Amino acid sequence: MVARDPKLMQIIWLSLQVSGVAVSLAALMGIPLGTWLGMQPARRVRLPALFLYTFMGLPPVLVGLLVYLLLSARGPFGVLSLLYTPTAMIIAQTILALPIIAGLTMVAVRAKDREIRDTAVSLGAGAWQVALTVVREARVAIIGAVVAGTGRVMAEVGAVMMVGGNIEGKTRVMTTAIVLETRRGNFEIAIGLGMVLLFLAFIINTALYRLQGVPRN
Repeated sequence: MVARDPKLMQIIWLSLQVSGVAVSLAALMGIPLGTWLGMQPARRVRLPALFLYTFMGLPPVLVGLLVYLLLSARGPFGVLSLLYTPTAMIIAQTILALPIIAGLTMVAVRAKDREIRDTAVSLGAGAWQVALTVVREARVAIIGAVVAGTGRVMAEVGAVMMVGGNIEGKTRVMTTAIVLETRRGNFEIAIGLGMVLLFLAFIINTALYRLQGVPRN
């Protein structure tokens, strides 16, 4: 039924595009940031770590409001005309996923034994090689951080509704479509979209789980 409905296919495709780009941007910024914080002495980065933990629980509506004010016609970036576009939705979702990926990466790197870093240094590794070695050793937990960030953006409604506007054919994604169909009383369509969203999340998480390389036994 989904494959025969071009509108539903467009909603699903836009959802994957927006969430995929947002998670990718958050991972590109969050993993290096979390790795750097995790390799510093805890007392030196106590304040940034506290801010990071706080931002991990950012309310989506607050992020939506801030991005809306920044991109609105009266805002500092209003000249870019990004409000009610997929780009605005990507910005909001990236802000939501970034602290989660950075914070969990920091914890994963910090949890690794200091011996790994000392061993790498004793073998003549430079700063970048030491960081890459620690990231490689903590990859299972870091990919888990990306999984958590993916779940955050795929289930998000409030922020994308505020900055995207839920415009049909332009900014409507699965979560906002579910809200709309529920308000209309079209519960069958809403449940169907929810099942599709759940199935896509399962496929994505399965791929990331395989990427972790966790042994089956």
